[in-house]
Order: sequence, then C-alpha cells, then structure tokens
Amino acid sequence: MFNAIVIDKADPANPGDKSTRSTLTRLDDAQLPQGEVTVRVDYSTLNYKDALAITGRSPIARILPLVPGIDLAGIVEHSSDPRYAPGDAVLLNGWGVGESHWGGLAGKARVKADWLIPLPAGISARQAMAIGTAGYTSMLCIIALERAGLRPQAGPVLVTGANGGVGSIAIALLAAAGYQVIAATGRPQESEHLQRLGASEVIDRASLSEPGRALGKERWAAAVDSVGSHTLANVCAQTHSDGWVAACGLAQGMDFPGSVAPFILRGVSLLGINSVTRPYAERVSAWARLAEQLDFSLLDSLTREIGLDQAIGAADDLLAGRVRGRLVVATQES
Repeated sequence: MFNAIVIDKADPANPGDKSTRSTLTRLDDAQLPQGEVTVRVDYSTLNYKDALAITGRSPIARILPLVPGIDLAGIVEHSSDPRYAPGDAVLLNGWGVGESHWGGLAGKARVKADWLIPLPAGISARQAMAIGTAGYTSMLCIIALERAGLRPQAGPVLVTGANGGVGSIAIALLAAAGYQVIAATGRPQESEHLQRLGASEVIDRASLSEPGRALGKERWAAAVDSVGSHTLANVCAQTHSDGWVAACGLAQGMDFPGSVAPFILRGVSLLGINSVTRPYAERVSAWARLAEQLDFSLLDSLTREIGLDQAIGAADDLLAGRVRGRLVVATQES
C-alpha cells in the first residue's frame, strides 16, 4: 500500500454534477493503470497545472479517478521493457501524465517506458523535481531562442511570471549564460530575490497585463513568457525588430488579444514551446544542459519541500500567487 492524492467526482451519486474533490488516500499496486514500468516515486512537484487539477478550477483531469502530478522521479521497481531494469533511476515530464494517465503525486506510478528518461548523472531525484517541468520548459525556451539566433549581445531578455517556477529558473539560466535579464513580476517585494537570481532590472507586471497598443517602444531583444493573454500581446509589441518571443504558458489566460503588427512590421518571431511531447533525444539533451548549467545553490533558494499531506492545501496557495519558486513533494512516507 502507498499514499496518493486522488481526484474523483465530488458526488458520485449525481451523474450531472461535474465538480471534483481531491483526497489523500491509500492505494495498492493492483489499482495502478497499465504501463510497462512501475516506478517507486521518491519526489514529485506541485505545478500550476497540478494545482488547477487538484482544486478543480480547470478541467485538467481528463479521466476520473485520477492521480495528479505531471512530474515524477524515482526508482524502477519492475519493467517489461528492456530499456529499464529494477534499480534504475528515472524521471518523467509531460505525456499527459497527471491529466489522462495517473501521475506522480503518489508513492508509486506505472507508466509507458517511452515516457521515461534516465535521471541525468549528477542530479538527485529531489533536484530533478526542484527543476521539474518548470525548469525543463525554461531550458526548452532558451534552446528555441538560441536556435532562432539569440545571443547575449542582441540585447536584454524579458522573463514574465518571474517569481513562478518557469520564470525563476529562466532568469537563473539566462543570467548564468551572460544575458541581461529583465524580470516582470506582480510581487515587487520580491525584487531583491529576483536580482539574486540574476535579474538586472525588475518591472511591474501591471505595465504588461492590460490591453495595450499594437506596437510599443522596443524594449527587449527576446522574451520568455509563461503568462499569455494581454501580457503576451504586449511583450510581442515591445520586442526589438527581428526579435523572438518564446511562449510557454497561460497563467493570465489562453487568449492572445494582440495584433499582427509586431510580426509583419518588425519581423518578431513567436516561438511556441510544447514541453509535453518532446522526442526522447530532445528531452535528454535539455536535461543534460540543466545538469551542466544550472546553479544548484540558487535552485535550493527557489525550492521548498512539502509532503503529500500538504499538497492539496498548497494548490490554493500556488493559484493565489503565494508561492515563490518551486514546490517539491516528497511522496514516500517518512
């Protein structure tokens, strides 16, 4: 038996009721879904998407019941796939895990072998989950921007949602690579923290979050945006000619109430970042760069560890913007 967070119908007797509830419960191996590899999960994370699923504020859960958790790291217990053997350290991000397949906020998970990668050398399971989908997505953004042509000499790089998981790690990675970083946040009291991560300038997100002009003053060469909606539109409108914007999130909304002007008058490129279904080689490469380039002392300053019994309550805090950086969830009983 092992502990797990399970999302299910709030009122199973009422088929018309679409509301859900999340509880901490006990499961056994026989209840796990199909998959080639059974993993003893040592650590997971609490991401924005996980918080939406746990609170029921967005229809993230595609099946019920569902164990949430889009990230996991642990040790293989059983594998019918020759690529993995008992004792192997592995991690997983994406692939619909925690949405349409049971995820990592549990003591065990059973998943497809294709979804796993080996835990990179030099990274512990806890560190991998401190990075998680957030840090992995940050690295995918930076790789896409550099592939498009971004270099430090091009000019400053804006990072929106700077106090969130994606934003915090993006700042640290960009600053370490020699970029001048502008951080946009709704929590100006965290400016000193963002500067310690490497931001050279901190701006109020309010300057970007309301409807704006089709074109604004050119302020940054590139941007990493995890916010979407009006923020993304304004980011594009203030990007240098022939600059780039990597879009990877929707904290403000899924809409894009912008103009084609930045794209056809300034040649701005909007790069969509899909972190969910990247090919194996790309995932391994991104994680290898994280292992090499991320300052793990900074990562520790971004990370708070909680237990499974605290994760449901922490979901509300995350959605309310009361969480700085990363929440790592220890999934094994102490």
